[in-house]
Amino acid sequence: QVQLVESGGGLVQAGGSLRLSCADSGRTFSIYGVGWFRQAPGKEREFVAAITNGGRTNYADSVKGRFTISRDNAKNMVYLQMNSLKPEDTAVYSCAAAAVITAQASTYNYWGEGTQVTVSS
Repeated sequence: QVQLVESGGGLVQAGGSLRLSCADSGRTFSIYGVGWFRQAPGKEREFVAAITNGGRTNYADSVKGRFTISRDNAKNMVYLQMNSLKPEDTAVYSCAAAAVITAQASTYNYWGEGTQVTVSS
């Protein structure tokens, strides 16, 4: 069973950086692809980035060049390094696991509770 917990959110000024972490306590992380999604107040959930179990990555156009997703299967961890943050990046960020990664939230089977990221101008 996959059990995901996010951490690393917080308040940061525009232009700053944060690193989000997604941990799996179920110890089966390595066989899954993992995606990060975000949802701002009043908006629909949107895809941010994803990584396959083999390390292939995919990014939303809005974060390309600023965010980097990576994983450490030995530690059952996936990370989202966020640089050059903008106020429009403010949202609750959630990680999710799936056998096959896509940009569609409906294809992910397991979800964490999310962590708040707030970027001030």
